Amino acid sequence: MKSVTDKDDTTLTGAEIKRIRLAQAPKPAWKVALDFAMTKRGIPYVWGGTSDSGYDCSGLMLRAYEKAGIDLPRTAREQYGAFSRKIDWTELEPGDLVFFSNLGHVGMISKPGYMVHAPHSGDVVKEEKLSSWRRQAFVGAVRPDPKGVRRWAQLLEERREPVPASLTATL
Repeated sequence: MKSVTDKDDTTLTGAEIKRIRLAQAPKPAWKVALDFAMTKRGIPYVWGGTSDSGYDCSGLMLRAYEKAGIDLPRTAREQYGAFSRKIDWTELEPGDLVFFSNLGHVGMISKPGYMVHAPHSGDVVKEEKLSSWRRQAFVGAVRPDPKGVRRWAQLLEERREPVPASLTATL
């Protein structure tokens, strides 16, 4: 068994050193986002909600990934469109955003076969098994990354730029 003695004559084994290093390592963004979303279980669904007073589906994802340092667009449709790489149903991993019903709903994979989401009015944020109905309503999934969101924001900005006057002048 390997051990290390520090300046205070405290001896640590290799396993203890590894455990300390792992505890100090930063969490990946998906884990920060998932941990945030899971702590919101029980908070009521509120249409347009983005706070602990209430969340809608995309508002929960917005705040979860914001906590992880990734700025998502506001709506489920925009969140899906923000990433060019789409994830197949068979490749889902914790932290992936899953979209349903013509991009009208979004949840986050919490563990294999489950998602955390804000379902609808009269309900609360909860973790739920992915049902066969969800599989049929599945549109696609994305794995949020900062580069994808920056590309999306850049494309939006390019669309907003006014057309040069020389191109719109009448002849």
